[in-house]
Amino acid sequence: MARIISDITAPVRMPRLPHDIRRVRSNPDFWYPVAWSRELRRGRAIGVRYAGQPIVVVRPEAGAIFALDDVCPHRQVPLSKGDVCGDFVRCAYHGLKYSRRGQCFSPDMKIEDDLPRLRTWACQEKDGLIFVFMGPMEKSDSVPLPDIPRVRDPHYRTRHFGKIVKCHYSFMHENLMDMNHQVLHSRLVGSMKPRFLGMERGHDFVEARYTFARMAGKQPLSEALIYGQRRKEGRNFAYRDVMTIRTQYPYQALRIETQGVEEPVMDLWIAYVPQDREEQTNRVFGLLSIRRLKVPFILDLAWPLLVAFTERVFAEDREIVELEQRAWQEQGGDRNQEVFPVIMALRQLLVQNGISAQTA
Repeated sequence: MARIISDITAPVRMPRLPHDIRRVRSNPDFWYPVAWSRELRRGRAIGVRYAGQPIVVVRPEAGAIFALDDVCPHRQVPLSKGDVCGDFVRCAYHGLKYSRRGQCFSPDMKIEDDLPRLRTWACQEKDGLIFVFMGPMEKSDSVPLPDIPRVRDPHYRTRHFGKIVKCHYSFMHENLMDMNHQVLHSRLVGSMKPRFLGMERGHDFVEARYTFARMAGKQPLSEALIYGQRRKEGRNFAYRDVMTIRTQYPYQALRIETQGVEEPVMDLWIAYVPQDREEQTNRVFGLLSIRRLKVPFILDLAWPLLVAFTERVFAEDREIVELEQRAWQEQGGDRNQEVFPVIMALRQLLVQNGISAQTA
């Protein structure tokens, strides 16, 4: 049963977390994006990582993609440095070939029984993303791929974005969930006053809702493109829009709804994929969908402006979470004095669904 909290000032007792949230590992029993589809052409292989685990994803000239450990057992050379031959990936060093089942063959296609079979990973492609299931292969059929319907909706235009961010993934979840940090973006969007509308909790999700009023500054043109209207007088539009942020473990989503529009004007889906073994660095995969205006081509013409605006917002967020990570490292642990119930609930969610350092 979901739990609803509607007042940021209400006293909410949260049990003390048993672990430093920044040491909690991500749960591998989910589908994680590891690359964009556009990064992997036919007849090529690409090296990716999840929490320090090197993986090679192969796209044969014909047939579906597949994923293996990115290491040739012979001399430990990454297979992603080799090439693709038919339905095999070939090591660049001695020409040993590996099938989609991980079986090793010599250059003349004799089975090399003395070399171990490579581990294979469940791998699928959807919505322009390549996903790998990082848990046991037998579990993959029972775990659905994330659904991102706006990407396929012709009423929206979607941009794909993401970079390496040098912080633990929990900082990313907290940054998006806590909309009280609008002062960080005041040079871009003006002075915005958020109002917390409440939150809802379940065993695998936390959802928070906000509305906003512009107290000073002009509406950026990029924001007008998102809402589909120019708002010259901020007071007339105060607390008119509702922003909903949801962490549905391990993914995160944000949508903006405004009065008079049935569908969200903006819909964001985002995943943070740990790169190093200690999970102190992550790669962001984001899909940002903007609803097309009544005159559809206007959004297309102004798309570069919108991309530049969102990049600046993401750059500010990236800088701040990397500063948080640096403080954590310098202080030897998490010393945050958190008081916002939403973030406290979010941390509980990440701990309960993640893997503690003691059991990793």
